[in-house]
Amino acid sequence: MIDHIGFPVSDYERSKAFYLNALAPLGYGLVMEVTQEQTGRAPAAGFGANGKPDFWIGGEGGLDKPLHVAIQAKDRATVDAFYKAALAAGGRDNGAPGLRANYHPNYYGAFVRDPDGHNIEAVCHTPA
Repeated sequence: MIDHIGFPVSDYERSKAFYLNALAPLGYGLVMEVTQEQTGRAPAAGFGANGKPDFWIGGEGGLDKPLHVAIQAKDRATVDAFYKAALAAGGRDNGAPGLRANYHPNYYGAFVRDPDGHNIEAVCHTPA
């Protein structure tokens, strides 16, 4: 089981604002932020639910290639809300909400590209 994930972004403040808005429908908020003085490198923001930061971004600079992160949603309406919030926050469409039966019959997901081009997904595995 993964405890947390973190990756660098090219524009820390822009990405932090994007994730504050895009992750809110999934119940994620900013749980912890550390300064450049604290890390010795660059600032970092930890997002999560229930007080545990498990999704981190850092201001060290972007990656050469995009990555894919999928966050579980409680239901299909939450996947839809994530997609709308992410687009409103400046994300780019990478797959509108819908069934992806090629994965399994109840795989309902939505995909957006964040400001650095990372593929961020919200997914629900339960029937409608």
